[in-house]
Amino acid sequence: MNARTEPAPAGSDAIARPSLVRELLLVAGLFLVYKLGRQLATGHTGEALRNAHRVWNLERAVRLPGEGTVQSLLLHGDGLVHIANSYYAAVHFPATAAFLVWLYLRRPAHYVWARRVLAAVTGAALVLHLLFPLAPPRMLAETGLVDTARVYGPSVYGAPATDSLSNQFAAMPSLHFGWALMVAVGLIVATRSRWRWLWLLHPLLTLLVIVGTANHYWLDAIVATGLLGLALAAILPPGFVRGTPISLRSPHRTATTARRAQGRLVPVRAQARAEERVPAGAGR
Repeated sequence: MNARTEPAPAGSDAIARPSLVRELLLVAGLFLVYKLGRQLATGHTGEALRNAHRVWNLERAVRLPGEGTVQSLLLHGDGLVHIANSYYAAVHFPATAAFLVWLYLRRPAHYVWARRVLAAVTGAALVLHLLFPLAPPRMLAETGLVDTARVYGPSVYGAPATDSLSNQFAAMPSLHFGWALMVAVGLIVATRSRWRWLWLLHPLLTLLVIVGTANHYWLDAIVATGLLGLALAAILPPGFVRGTPISLRSPHRTATTARRAQGRLVPVRAQARAEERVPAGAGR
């Protein structure tokens, strides 16, 4: 999955690179607000479990595949489930941070766009966490699912009653999946490699991991996808004009095509100016 790093054509990243200090302060501030918001949503154990029953029953009513199908594949060997737990624990934040750093250094305009989209999705997710606390499937006995992180390790969560660092009743929407999908979409839009569509493997693997480890329901990923879709519709990437069909073609290629078309117009304009300078009757 090679994100080619040719210099961006003129006009594709016209926005100057934002101040690094300002960006660091902004990201840190947003992170603190989010963590504080998640803490406000803690302590709703009864409501979170009731909502978990509702989500589980809704998934069965609409005949979504059982989360246990994915988990059974992971439980074929201790090594595979350990890898899945490690992916859940170690990839989420570093992958998103690396994505933003790369955009900041190589595609400043796309960085500003991606940061705004991620902030919008995360803010909307926080509101849903407050309004709809949801226990993950690993806490719901009727699912029959194993808490793979607790049994096989590694785990990023402590006991819900004593875990003061995270809100374990914030399953919907899944920011693990929402952020992973945005990383893939952002790299597809901002790069021009023919292999860039392989970045979709990241959200696909993330989806299998969050479901197979019993940390999320299918509906958590579906709601995250919907929120991201709304954010992408409202916050367009550089080079895309509202009212025109939105494509995931690279804006760099679009800019190159525009320059070639402009180059074809130059000889025509030059010929027209030459004809204007010819005296009337000179060709007779």
